[in-house]
This record gives sequence, structure tokens and C-alpha cells, in this order.
Amino acid sequence: MQHERQFIDGPNGRIAYSKSDRKDPGADTGIVWLGGFRSDMLGTKAQFLDRWAKQRGCAFLRFDYSGHGESDGKFEDGCIGEWAADALAAFDALTEGPQLLVASSMGAWIATLLARQRPSRIAAIIFIAPAPDFTEMLMWPSLSAQQREAILRDGRLEQPSDYDEPEIITRKLIEDGRKHLVMNEPIPIFCPVRIIQGMEDDAVPYAHALGFAKLIDSGDVEITLTKTGDHRLSTPADLERLAGILEKTLLPK
Repeated sequence: MQHERQFIDGPNGRIAYSKSDRKDPGADTGIVWLGGFRSDMLGTKAQFLDRWAKQRGCAFLRFDYSGHGESDGKFEDGCIGEWAADALAAFDALTEGPQLLVASSMGAWIATLLARQRPSRIAAIIFIAPAPDFTEMLMWPSLSAQQREAILRDGRLEQPSDYDEPEIITRKLIEDGRKHLVMNEPIPIFCPVRIIQGMEDDAVPYAHALGFAKLIDSGDVEITLTKTGDHRLSTPADLERLAGILEKTLLPK
């Protein structure tokens, strides 16, 4: 599917993005997509949201972090702090007014950092298979002593992945992640929060999502657990569920 790719200058090179403007005067709240680790704005959920927003006349923004998709940079050179800076730059330059964040996997970590910096602009957040602090709580503990030693010694570790290229874990990614942890204290998010989590997620255990939810300060937090859901949550049923939650969150009665 073709999309209208554009670029802005970001803190780590050009950021590729696709944006649709508000068509319905009553659709005051825009939607911003924050994708996951190694994903891009052409993924199934991002394109579904683009269609959904256009049908309802809502403004919608999706973009690629540096080193992802069509943005500048190499993936292995990036880290959480740099990707969060990309997100803040895109958010500030390309959106106005209240925004609903839809954040998947690592995007939940980025969205949490963004919400801390722009709390007055965040109307609500939908987290999908949220993976905040994944470098420290999920990735690092999964590595053997030899693998950890290799990262510290060589600065990187290559592992097989589900993608065409190997997964590269860098010392920079791990050490920078420790500077941006959000699950070591209460999380100052006060807007409505919805979490969708699969119980068959082999990347992010659902206990991680539950722990994350407990730390969020907002009293309006709801979690939807799907018994057979995986990490991607991109099946037609998953997308229909997302649409229903979007509808209720964006257009409450």
C-alpha cells in the first residue's frame, strides 16, 4: 500500500512520517502511533489505524524512529533515549491540540517518556503489549553470562531473529536503557489508559503489563487480556478489538 511519506529534520537525522489532517471539525483529538522495536510505520496496526482515522476524519500521525523504516540512521546505532527524542520532535512539529497515543511494545516505553514531557497534550493512551524497561527487565535477564560478557567486551552481540537480518544488542542500548527506566517508581500518567495484552505473548509476559498498569498513577486504567493473543496482536479479531477500544476512548458517551 502506498503512503504519503514526508520528512522532517530530527535530533538524529531525518525522520520519515506520514500524516493525515483532521477532516471532521468535531474530531478535536488526534491520534499518534508509536511503534515497537525494529518495526516501522508500514506495519499492520499502523496502517489499520491510518484507515480508521481517515474514516472518522481524525488527524493521524505515524513515523519511523531513527534507524527504523525510512528514517535516517542505522538501527544498531540507536537507543531508547534517541528514539524518545525522535518521538518528541515529531510530536511537537507535527501535531497540535490533544492527542491519543497508541503505543505498541517498545512504543509504550517511548509513549511513557513522551507523556511525562507533554502531559497537558495527552488525552489518553492505548498500550498494546507494552514493553517499558524491556532492555533491563526482559532482554538483559534472558542473556547468558557469556552473552553479557560479550556485550560488555565487544560492545555488541548478534543473535538470530525473525527478521531478515540478525538481532543486534548493543552495550549502548542496554546502558542507555538504564538511564530511562520508568518502572522503578510510580508513573505520572493521569489520563485514561487502556492496555491490550495477549496471554500467549512470548516476548512480553502478561505479568509485565500488569506490573506496568499498577504503577500508573491514573485511576482510569483498564486492561484487556486475550487468552490466545500473541505479541503482535494483529489478527482481524485483534484489530477489531483495538477499534472498539479506540471508539470508546476517543468518543466516550
